[in-house]
Amino acid sequence: MNKFLSLFVIFITPYNVSAQNIEYTEYKLENGLHVIIHQDNSAPVIATEVMYHVGSRDEIKGKSGFAHFFEHMCASSSANTPNIKKRQWKQIIASKGGFANASTWKDRTNYFNFFPSNNLELALWLQSERMLHAIIDQDQVDTQNQVVKEEKRDRIDNSPYAKYFYREIDKYMFTNHPYGQSIIGSFEDLDSATLEEFQEFYRKWYNPNNAVLVIGGDLEMEKTKDLVENYFGDIKNNNEKPLKTNIIQDPITETIMITEYDANIEIPAKIFSYITPRNSSKDSYVLNYIARVLTGGKSSRLYRKMVDEDKVALSVQAGGRYDQAYGTFSIWALPLGETSLDTLALEIDSEIKIIQNELISEREFEKINNQIETAFVQKNTGILGITSSLASYYLLYDNTSLINDEIEIYRSITREDIMEVANKYLNPNQRLEMDYVKKQ
Repeated sequence: MNKFLSLFVIFITPYNVSAQNIEYTEYKLENGLHVIIHQDNSAPVIATEVMYHVGSRDEIKGKSGFAHFFEHMCASSSANTPNIKKRQWKQIIASKGGFANASTWKDRTNYFNFFPSNNLELALWLQSERMLHAIIDQDQVDTQNQVVKEEKRDRIDNSPYAKYFYREIDKYMFTNHPYGQSIIGSFEDLDSATLEEFQEFYRKWYNPNNAVLVIGGDLEMEKTKDLVENYFGDIKNNNEKPLKTNIIQDPITETIMITEYDANIEIPAKIFSYITPRNSSKDSYVLNYIARVLTGGKSSRLYRKMVDEDKVALSVQAGGRYDQAYGTFSIWALPLGETSLDTLALEIDSEIKIIQNELISEREFEKINNQIETAFVQKNTGILGITSSLASYYLLYDNTSLINDEIEIYRSITREDIMEVANKYLNPNQRLEMDYVKKQ
């Protein structure tokens, strides 16, 4: 579950921010692997990403954490390099001027690397090794079990506000949908799993027909296609492409009141969290507008009211995470001084009410349009950003062309849409309301 929110900023090659059209070629190998290639020879760097269509939502009850576990398993040694451990691989990659990482979420697991362009073949070999030659034996299982446990202790058990940031709180909202499952899983589930169960998980999900390979940067198109065929063309599928289970989550119809305890914090938090539509719904794009109205900078409504004027909050943030089946939209605030969490709740609700009952001004709307367009361009201003977007748009949105067309969805949004969507989703009886407090 490694995060790389800003890691690639140092290494990416800047593009002209006015350039919107990203050209790419996409096709399938005979084994079903979807391939997307983006050529840009403006700088001598390349990036590759393989995204597998498997995440925590695909785990069966009592076997949580398998998807994240395999992020660690498959980032370690392979059958062709049994004596090279994960840390050593990172050192080797660094010696070539590159870096690599991976992450797991509810619907997907991805592996990416970044190199000077003369290492394209090495980059592709590394990606093909985990699909073809990952070591799934008891020694690896035992080793990675300890690594995952240590990560859980470090990032969740002993990190401030981690249950919120890693969405462990979703269990209170997604009561009959697998989105409520912990991404990192439980110690008990990992300890009770057998080697055969791990091997079966690998055979089921780590196949060419369940993945997309994206390559971007300083490359020659035909040579790259030949390398892809050489390294991935002969990989066999262990089974047919797995079908995703379509489970309907019951809507929240009355406020879920929860107190969550965290021994790692000194300042409590008030959290509102709502179930929202999936990533491809226009409403999810509208909710991004609402987040910016509320907390998009120091001139935003909640920041100005709660932090600057009333001085009841140290900080306040709003934003959404939109996945393939559902999304979540959350607002969280930290109190200033002796301010109660109830006071924060009242202030947040008062601003939501205004959005629900009054159109935002033309001037505010124009400001947010500019913020949205700038963010869209910045997201795709480097090779790593472009490869990540291409992989996500294909695998998670079923629409690769969104890399160029998504901005038109934002441009179609009106002030009336903002008011309508706020009324549709952001009501007290539709949310989790959480007091996140220090454990004594």
